[in-house]
Amino acid sequence: MGRGGGRILTADELAGLALPVGDDGVVIGVDVRGRPAVLGIHHPVPYEIVLIGGVWTAQVLALRAVGTGTRVAVETGRPRLWTRLAQAADGGMELMTLHEVGKVPPLGATLGNPVLVVRDCGIRPPRGRVVSAPWQPVLTLLPYLSPVAPRLAERAALVGVQRISPEEGPRIGPVMGLPAQQTEALSTLAEDATVWCTRRARQLVRLVPTDGEAGLLGHASRLDPSS
Repeated sequence: MGRGGGRILTADELAGLALPVGDDGVVIGVDVRGRPAVLGIHHPVPYEIVLIGGVWTAQVLALRAVGTGTRVAVETGRPRLWTRLAQAADGGMELMTLHEVGKVPPLGATLGNPVLVVRDCGIRPPRGRVVSAPWQPVLTLLPYLSPVAPRLAERAALVGVQRISPEEGPRIGPVMGLPAQQTEALSTLAEDATVWCTRRARQLVRLVPTDGEAGLLGHASRLDPSS
């Protein structure tokens, strides 16, 4: 993603930075002013997203993607964490399918039948058989900041970071173009907070679950349950 400017943004300036919005966007939370933050995930070109954070956030985003009519394919080595969600989202229509690592079949994404691939493959995800393609974005979940995280973030169109340790911040902050003060703040983020960064903008978002989402997945948690 490259380095951004060194000036520290105020809360009002940060709130005004927009994420890429599409006609079939996914509401990924609310900004510091309480306004919905919408992410357009349907693109006619390959689109890579990296989330350094908890599985809870990835699951809410996957569920909301299904709600927009997008099929979701989850490549995971932790099927136990995803089975209940897939069953609830599926409705007998294979809207959310689970696949072993390295065994995602061709998905046939098109403009009228988009697919979101969620890769929950650990801190060092192997090269996937199915990659981002037109109308087929890939969201790679990294539970922690692994040695491969900066490389994956550098090539991604969008990066989200949840709370990380003070030692990890300097390793990812410059990749995201964050000045020192915002990099330090990454270790103090709330359970439901994510800093989303494109190559030109940064936005702090709180992901507030609906009653149905909370009933299915519980409340926001940065830490993953044991798999």
